[in-house]
Amino acid sequence: MLGFLIQRLLQAVAVMVVISVLVFVGVFAIGNPIDVLIAPDATQDIRLDTIRRYGFDQPLWKQYLNFAASLVQGDFGRSFVFNMPVLQLILSRLPATLELTLVAVIGATIIGVPLGMYAGYRPNAVSSRAIMGLSVLGFSLPTFWIGILFIMGFAVELGWLPAGGRGDTVEVWGIQWSVLTLNGWSHLVLPALTLSLFRMALMIRMARAGMREAMLSDYVRFARAQGISDSKVIFGHVLKNISIPLVTVFGLELAATMAFAVVTETIFSWPGLGKLIIDSIQSLDRPVMVAYLMLVAFLFIMINFSVDIAYAALDPRVRSGRT
Repeated sequence: MLGFLIQRLLQAVAVMVVISVLVFVGVFAIGNPIDVLIAPDATQDIRLDTIRRYGFDQPLWKQYLNFAASLVQGDFGRSFVFNMPVLQLILSRLPATLELTLVAVIGATIIGVPLGMYAGYRPNAVSSRAIMGLSVLGFSLPTFWIGILFIMGFAVELGWLPAGGRGDTVEVWGIQWSVLTLNGWSHLVLPALTLSLFRMALMIRMARAGMREAMLSDYVRFARAQGISDSKVIFGHVLKNISIPLVTVFGLELAATMAFAVVTETIFSWPGLGKLIIDSIQSLDRPVMVAYLMLVAFLFIMINFSVDIAYAALDPRVRSGRT
């Protein structure tokens, strides 16, 4: 088990190094940040001084080494636009995106997995066909259109829920959370539901496929032949066997939802990282862009690492290296 974890950690470090190079080269090939840092009517001396101060006169490889050294020390630089440490700026927006992502993905899992298992257990039932039909809609409808429909229906026409914003928050351990207030939940429901529909459809499909395959397997037939009830077979055997692909989907969707919640946050004016990165791209705020991309890459790698650990806990063959 220890060797397995060390191997995964070394792979994660190598991936982060490669990603840091790609992010640095990709972002620093875009536009000219000097136009953001100084006024258009600035003199040539001021322009050259600003270029030297930020190290833009150095070769690209040397700029990368300075960038990598700062990353190792946890220093992402200062935002060109907000004139504050980038890490502080991102951490101030991260809780909003994090809670929206967690509510959306956990909600999609809690609802989608049981529905998918039911549809797989009774594939010919009318209710199962309805569930699969709804999953098709979840895959087909674009997120921005669903969000707009929710706003028009529940906020504008019915007036049940607010159209945007985060609502009231409560500070816990120095972090503001809206999930701890009723008003915060009223603001969270629509964006979380919008963000969760695709994930819910995916969970339904995955759970149904796993359930259908498991119910036709030999170990289920033997368990039924021994007189074990279907509920014990499903929750004692089937659920554990189909949990590995579900854990994979959960981990990947958690990272993907956090990284690509930009559209939903924009539609519902949710003050998270999505709005921040859009503004940073428009204003060529390179430190914020680089820090955001590195954070997303780090989240993907850490979530995949956690999924690997879950694999090892669920499947002994992974721990022993036989797969």
